[in-house]
Amino acid sequence: MKHYKLRRQFLKNLMVASGAGLLPAAPTPLFAQSTYNGKFVIALQLDGGVDVTSFSDPKVNVSGEAEINHWANGADPLQSGNLVYAPFADNAAFFEKYYQDTLVINGVDAQTNSHSVGVVNNWSGRNSEGFPTITSLFAATMAPELPLSYLNFGGFGATEGVIRSTRVSDPNQLRTLISPNKVIGNSDASHLLEDDWSRIQALHASQMESRVEESDAVLGNYKNREAFLEAISRTEDISRLEDFIPEENEIQQEQDLGERNSNLNQQIQIALLSFKAGVSVSADIVEGGFDSHDDNDARQEVLLTSVVGSIDYLWTTAEELGIADRLLLVIGSDFGRTPRYNANDGKDHWPIGSTLIMERNATYTNRMLGETDEGHNAYAINPDNLQRDDTSGVIIKPAHVHKALRQYLELNDSPVSQPFAFNTTADFSFFN
Repeated sequence: MKHYKLRRQFLKNLMVASGAGLLPAAPTPLFAQSTYNGKFVIALQLDGGVDVTSFSDPKVNVSGEAEINHWANGADPLQSGNLVYAPFADNAAFFEKYYQDTLVINGVDAQTNSHSVGVVNNWSGRNSEGFPTITSLFAATMAPELPLSYLNFGGFGATEGVIRSTRVSDPNQLRTLISPNKVIGNSDASHLLEDDWSRIQALHASQMESRVEESDAVLGNYKNREAFLEAISRTEDISRLEDFIPEENEIQQEQDLGERNSNLNQQIQIALLSFKAGVSVSADIVEGGFDSHDDNDARQEVLLTSVVGSIDYLWTTAEELGIADRLLLVIGSDFGRTPRYNANDGKDHWPIGSTLIMERNATYTNRMLGETDEGHNAYAINPDNLQRDDTSGVIIKPAHVHKALRQYLELNDSPVSQPFAFNTTADFSFFN
């Protein structure tokens, strides 16, 4: 009853303020205001199917078998710390710099050669729709009240109703979120007359009051509306973001990769600045183009070089912002590429891929888990000791990775996660 009265008071304040053309400077909080001091989670979705045999699960050619990698004709896999990788693209610079911060899980079976199924499986843990992303669960559990708690930049972003997502394509959109009636680049100009803008705000506030008071709202919708109202009440939080939006000449520009352009660095920049500003805690960032049915090596080399450069930019920028020690990065793709070339010197779809997880000062990093044979077929792994076990082991699937991530991020016991639990999925001790 107390929370209900607080919500009504907030909405009345909002309507009064809307009629006056401004939001209340210090609205009645729906929950205790606090500064988020936990982890940040980013999922880097590499769309199309990364050739992991030329990245984190290197394969050499076997006499009498189809050639699996051209690079293996004159080179051997390299090793940094405990991580073995292909001497391809800019892998050496990446692994040499970040092997201590990286866990590689090879032999992850996406159970499909379909892009749509592979994307859903790798980023929700299920090969059919109905499960949310790990990033949305994290935001909904840890900080649902933040204004832009969960950012998505165009990749797979199913929330299944646990939280709202925010789609941002360039930093100027953040300015629009802060001051929606102001003309970007001209602080003295407005899109609408103040009287019209005030009436729109008043109508919006009235509609919100009606929605939150609906008696037939199910618990999940009720909680989402409550969190939404808390988010929009935090005008000080969203305004603080303005201090972190870069000037036009400081915004990361698109990179020309030949056949396509990449704005991955800009996605990273927006996500990290939103984390630093205290308005977001998780994000999905995405890079496409990996579906290399022709000229596999040329396409994958350009993209992998660009991606590892962007990952370096991510960690360098996070360090400069003072949040690197709070960041966890998950890297994956739809699936892998075939262990042979086709007639167009490309590689087709292959269900076996890899997942990389990066975190500073973690006890589980500088390790390679999972195992595949010379033809890039996954071996069964014992969930307890993480060793190959042909008798009683289990083929690693995205569900195993997601279940372990949820446990590590303390999401498994969350009421938000309970409806989406992996009840019959084996527990892999990836983070022990």
